[in-house]
Amino acid sequence: MTPSRPVVIENAAVVTMDADGREFASATVVITGNRVTGVDVAAADIPSDAERVDGSGCLLTPGLVNTHHHLYQWITRGLAADHTLFQWLTTLYPVWAGIDVDAVHAGARGAITALLESGCTTTTDHHYVFPTGAGDVIGAEIDAARGLGVRFHPTRGSMDLGESDGGLPPDSVVESIEAILADSTATIDRWHDPSPDSMLRIALAPCSPFSVTADLLRESAALARDRGVRLHTHLAETRDEQDFCVERFGCTPLEYVADLGWVGDDVWFAHGVHFDDAAVAELGRTGTAVAHCPTSNGRLGAGIARTRDLLDAGAVVGLGVDGAASNESARLLPEVTMSLLLARAVGGPTTLSTREALRLGTVGGARVLGRGDDLGSIAPGMLADLVLWDLSGPAHAGIDDPVAALVLGSPPPIRRSWVDGATVVADGRATQSDPDDLARDVASAHRRLVDRAG
Repeated sequence: MTPSRPVVIENAAVVTMDADGREFASATVVITGNRVTGVDVAAADIPSDAERVDGSGCLLTPGLVNTHHHLYQWITRGLAADHTLFQWLTTLYPVWAGIDVDAVHAGARGAITALLESGCTTTTDHHYVFPTGAGDVIGAEIDAARGLGVRFHPTRGSMDLGESDGGLPPDSVVESIEAILADSTATIDRWHDPSPDSMLRIALAPCSPFSVTADLLRESAALARDRGVRLHTHLAETRDEQDFCVERFGCTPLEYVADLGWVGDDVWFAHGVHFDDAAVAELGRTGTAVAHCPTSNGRLGAGIARTRDLLDAGAVVGLGVDGAASNESARLLPEVTMSLLLARAVGGPTTLSTREALRLGTVGGARVLGRGDDLGSIAPGMLADLVLWDLSGPAHAGIDDPVAALVLGSPPPIRRSWVDGATVVADGRATQSDPDDLARDVASAHRRLVDRAG
């Protein structure tokens, strides 16, 4: 619930990530309702009835934005830990075939709590497994997100290319195009909120070139554009996928989906590890976005995305934790660090700066989700999605640059964070999540799912 009186954050270092890149060694930021209404406010201009939050020893940043996830996978962490992507998928598809609303709700609560406690304030989700009889799984994760207070951009994913037709997933977890399009339409009608302050927006997300047909990709793009929602899919994640597209379609993954209408400023791809020079240029030319998932890419041995090249080409790049079954911690701040380390590992020490890495996790992610006009930076009129990182402890003592401390140092505790002006984390803990109850529910859901799969 948005607070009824202003909130004033005082004495904090502030990195705004605004268009001018303003930073303050110590400043006062004012939240009124769900918006930032002042930055570097003078003492005389502080509202007399405000709640005052002492930011001494802290760094205030925009909230982090997670641009790719599979929340339900929180309850299948640690399985197939030493597999390739295709081996991992074929091992886990039969397990995921047993999910239902209770499993999805437990997984979403666990994953979103981890996100909130690592500085995330907005997350998407790519849910593409809809077993028969599972119930309203999209509704289950939306309920979990609302209960925890995160800003949520879930996608209605889909798969219609099963093993019998040459795809990777078993036939038991794919749907018909007719059923997918009908439910996609109903999901948009029921849940999508296009308003400027929206806490909930829907996108459409056929899963990948090896699990959906060309017809589904084409029809989903037409439906999304007719209804004014965004498009998302996995693309160019592994060399196996590259080989699949060359052998089956005679072209690269991007050439394949581009021919079906899947480029433009309303499209974002997860991973994008194996884009060639022509693909990088096309992404920049068309304003197509990429969700860079460095930890998951490393966990699955997929490779390292060409972050610097994508940025230089003009592509929009944000960060994603990916599913918790390929990134068991599923915490967002470490992705900022990992994006910097991997970019420098392949491109040299000046390839990506600390502030560019933080920009990927904030305004970059907001732009990926189509929210660059109201999220991702701290400026008057922007939504009050903010994180106050506590750098006062011994782990960060003596690091003069607070951005370097945040990006390169130990992950700091969160003194407070806000979504839409409301507190969602206080003293390092999500305010609406009981850790003991959460652990019990997740462990129970995991056992039920694995036992069901045999």
